[in-house]
Amino acid sequence: MSETNLTAALLDPILRTDPAGPRVTYYDDASGERVELSALTLANWAAKTANLIRDEFGLLPGARVSVLLPAHWQSVAVLLGCWWVGVEVVLAPADDAELALVTADRLDEVADLPEVAVLSLDAFGRPAENLPIGVTDYATSVRVHGDQFRPDATSADTPALDGLTVAQVLAAARHSAAARELTAADRVLSTSRWSTTGELTDDLLAVLAAGASLVQVANEDAARAERRAATEKVTRVG
Repeated sequence: MSETNLTAALLDPILRTDPAGPRVTYYDDASGERVELSALTLANWAAKTANLIRDEFGLLPGARVSVLLPAHWQSVAVLLGCWWVGVEVVLAPADDAELALVTADRLDEVADLPEVAVLSLDAFGRPAENLPIGVTDYATSVRVHGDQFRPDATSADTPALDGLTVAQVLAAARHSAAARELTAADRVLSTSRWSTTGELTDDLLAVLAAGASLVQVANEDAARAERRAATEKVTRVG
């Protein structure tokens, strides 16, 4: 199953070898937020998201989902949840998408889709406010779903990311990790936006594929960079 499901292929090796170590450490220098997730916690969030997508929205493998989110720890959970279900993530509005997962400021871009869920990205899990009727609040809905997920059967040829299959995304992530000689011992600091397939592959998926851990920084304050790199034991930048 692991090589035919993108989330399983990325998470299973880490869960076997280092489930409790830091996997994604997220900073927002504008708000002062710092959140650290282990592989196990990340898997639990991804499972809740996958259950939400399958059970609440009724999506099956092969469906298309627009994901219009910034580089954020909750976005990692959303992406992994999508791929656990076996749906294809599209990093842009798509007329044939069955669901969009977005921030409130991008609601206008997905107004015509049948299902929309909004992430507040609040550090304390507060819901998004003043949502239009029919739009789902992710924070409220996801918390009631189980933190274990049993995926349906998919294949390596299942579309996963902007037209690329599971096998192609995995190959690209592993190639990127190998080209940069990333190892499980690395702590990679990044300010990438994950706004394109290439950015997402190189700056998130390659790190996970290598079994490394990510320190993701939003709204970077350059004055904090050197101290943060030392505190977080960063071994690679970018």
